[in-house]
Amino acid sequence: MAASGALPGLFFCFAAMVLLIFVSVSAPTWNTISFLNANGISFGVFGYTGSKAHVGYYLPTSLPDSNSSTLHNLTYALILYPIAAGLSGISVLFGLCGAAYHRAGTVFMSLTAALALLCTLIAWVISTSLFGVEKQRLQDSGVSASWGNATWLGLGALVSLLVGFCTAACGVFGSYRRTRRY
Repeated sequence: MAASGALPGLFFCFAAMVLLIFVSVSAPTWNTISFLNANGISFGVFGYTGSKAHVGYYLPTSLPDSNSSTLHNLTYALILYPIAAGLSGISVLFGLCGAAYHRAGTVFMSLTAALALLCTLIAWVISTSLFGVEKQRLQDSGVSASWGNATWLGLGALVSLLVGFCTAACGVFGSYRRTRRY
């Protein structure tokens, strides 16, 4: 018998995992998903359009006033998005155990969802401030720059993890009894 208390947390953690995977494979891997778009260049977690995918990258020199050591160092922190996706995946696995078998799975789902929530919150604040500063610098230089959809996917994952953590924590107190059959 499935524990119905674990199912809402499982659903929201799964939704957050999918959104975080989409954010993690943003530009240069998948140019449709990006944090910032400027002059045909899309910026993602592991680089920008035309660059090799790696952790921490310098912004392209073709854009004016875009390279500083602070911005470069902040791009290293974007690795928190794939880490949060992995933690969300682990919470989904624990949620499946909690929904199918035992309360301990739901407890571990709520704990890993809390860790994923913390990673996502830190990554979202850093990415929003990083690309917000860069967007303002580019617009001050006369370059057209706009927000990409990865920022909003990250926010959706953050909200989904928050709801998933809360429902998983409440789901710990659900009914986990097995019915006896004579």
